[in-house]
Amino acid sequence: QVVADMREKRYAQEGIGSSYLFRVDHDTIIDATKCGNLARFINHCCTPNCYAKVITIEAQKKIVIYSKQAIGVNEEITYDYKFPIEDTKIPCLCRTESCRGTLN
Repeated sequence: QVVADMREKRYAQEGIGSSYLFRVDHDTIIDATKCGNLARFINHCCTPNCYAKVITIEAQKKIVIYSKQAIGVNEEITYDYKFPIEDTKIPCLCRTESCRGTLN
């Protein structure tokens, strides 16, 4: 967590608008901000069509995105980021009927 916090601050100082950090477990956070595949750009939604799950393959933890329903061609893939509750709120822009209003 300490390294992730330092990176977030450094990215802000460098003018990088978004960071792509994904918590795998209590001790591990994957940082895909400067490298990673296109899945790092999957948007949050309060009523998502997918969910993220951490699985172990050959002793390595991997993040897998599973569909919750049929997804049409050109339909956006989304999942709930499940950010922890914090005092400083991040507004949610999903605009679904059951939008919580914030990501955290």
